[in-house]
Amino acid sequence: MNEERTSIGFLAQLFGAFAKVGVMTFGGGYAMLPILQREIVEDRHWATEEELMDYYAVGQCTPGIIAVNTATFIGQKKAGIAGGITATLGVVFPSIVIILLIASVLTHFADAPVVRHAFAGIRVCVCVLVFNAVLKLWKGAVKDKAGLCIFAVVFVLSVFLDVSPVVYVIIAAVTGILLTQMGVRGK
Repeated sequence: MNEERTSIGFLAQLFGAFAKVGVMTFGGGYAMLPILQREIVEDRHWATEEELMDYYAVGQCTPGIIAVNTATFIGQKKAGIAGGITATLGVVFPSIVIILLIASVLTHFADAPVVRHAFAGIRVCVCVLVFNAVLKLWKGAVKDKAGLCIFAVVFVLSVFLDVSPVVYVIIAAVTGILLTQMGVRGK
């Protein structure tokens, strides 16, 4: 591990980057993907788009919150255990502060029309962020006919069956391995 990567300065950068992601994450893990992609892939070059999708997929099927799991994976990759802990703390710190502030005031104003309308607007915005994340993931993940078939099958199954996402991730992984072994997909 590079000594620069475990320095206090780099850990502070790691904390700051993930705090920025955490403060902008409204609506959960799916909504944070465009922000994470811009901050980690485009701005800081700490991961490629493919690596980010891999971390995101693993974060989806491991216990815990996707954003926290993904932050932990990236932090650990960049700066070992200290980096994993720092990135995790960075991504959850803004949420803790915001939740404490909102909880201290919201109970008095939860039924106010302006608050209800604000949350309705935020929900719409979250839908757009999730849709944007899907489009970005699509470009990096569906690169051939086999990928398109895996996508279509998982999509249809997920629409009609109430099955854990972990099952879909495992099935897609096994299918990808089998298709590669059979020579249908590039190695």
